[in-house]
Amino acid sequence: MRKPETDHILTTMLDSQQHVSDLNFTVGKPLQVESYGELLPVEMKPPLKQLTPFQTEILALNLMSNDRRLIETFIREGSCDMSYSLPGKARFRVNIFSQSGNCSIVLRQLETRVPTIQEMGLPESFHDIARERNGLVFVTGATGTGKTTSLAAMLEEVNRNKSVHVITLEDPIEFVHSHKKATFNQRELGRDFDQFSHGLRAALRQAPKVILVGEMRDRETVEIGLTAAETGHLVLTTLHTVDAGQTVNRILGMFSTEEENQIRIRLADTLRWVVCQRLLPKVGGGRVAAFEILRTSLRVKDLILHGEEEGKTFYEIMEVGTAFGMTTFDNFIVKLFEKGLISEETALGYASQRSVVGRGLDQVKSARGEATSDIEDLEIDMGYNKR
Repeated sequence: MRKPETDHILTTMLDSQQHVSDLNFTVGKPLQVESYGELLPVEMKPPLKQLTPFQTEILALNLMSNDRRLIETFIREGSCDMSYSLPGKARFRVNIFSQSGNCSIVLRQLETRVPTIQEMGLPESFHDIARERNGLVFVTGATGTGKTTSLAAMLEEVNRNKSVHVITLEDPIEFVHSHKKATFNQRELGRDFDQFSHGLRAALRQAPKVILVGEMRDRETVEIGLTAAETGHLVLTTLHTVDAGQTVNRILGMFSTEEENQIRIRLADTLRWVVCQRLLPKVGGGRVAAFEILRTSLRVKDLILHGEEEGKTFYEIMEVGTAFGMTTFDNFIVKLFEKGLISEETALGYASQRSVVGRGLDQVKSARGEATSDIEDLEIDMGYNKR
């Protein structure tokens, strides 16, 4: 199989459905694409009912372009990441991994144009984040929830409004930023640097004002990120955590007990925002993003320094911090329901605290004049307890 044949297969898969986000190659299954969160088979001519181990391996080697570093990484670690381009058609983030001795491949389609905060309908807080001059900003959530896209929108806001030097450390490069007011230098793991910690340490000598770190994967990277934020840089990065409280605890958990107090002090001084994302099924098809947003304040710093306790939690701070750009997932989900973007079932299924969302949904339905209970035909028993 040559590159033209590989490109033909990828093009056919892309054109098979609307809004294709991922291409999936798994032994024993047909070619599959993910559209609106659902895996769907792709018809080929001649028909390809099941992929064989040989077919996925050859395809993997073609995608790796016989790159020795990628092949060595795949053999040593069992998986490898790269980017791949279909000229004039699409770009992909590629992960090739071993499962039961066979090769599996997932290609995530990347946007060719950098989105803006307005186009994506992101909360107003994102404009405030882009205006920050220093400190740490975490965008968190599960894989595939749009963290990279949200970060790209923030950097596009910086690019339009600030004359600064921006360095990105990515695995791989997803959105290619053109030079507008800002100057961008985008570096890719494996091709331009070997580890995030090494790339971040080098970035401190490259005179940036804004640094994007694709992911804080280990203690060393977090420590250098804290140092960068302390020395006047704005550091944007991601973590795989589900909410703001867990994000703070994950960072602290990377360090030993002896270091915890010092890290708490440094984190309290440098943390600016924590943005958590989830993608929810949208009424009528597609998906819509829900956000939890924590902004630094004296109360937030106190919780970072001393930990959460009964009556003093990050959730409670976000719940009453709407005026400062904060929100909980639950409040955001209720607003999505109020706008008619998600169903009641989806709202309750993705809630952090079902009781809070349940009360919010009842208030929305009551304001609409809808029933908030399925109990009917209630009557007063006039003869109760009478002889």
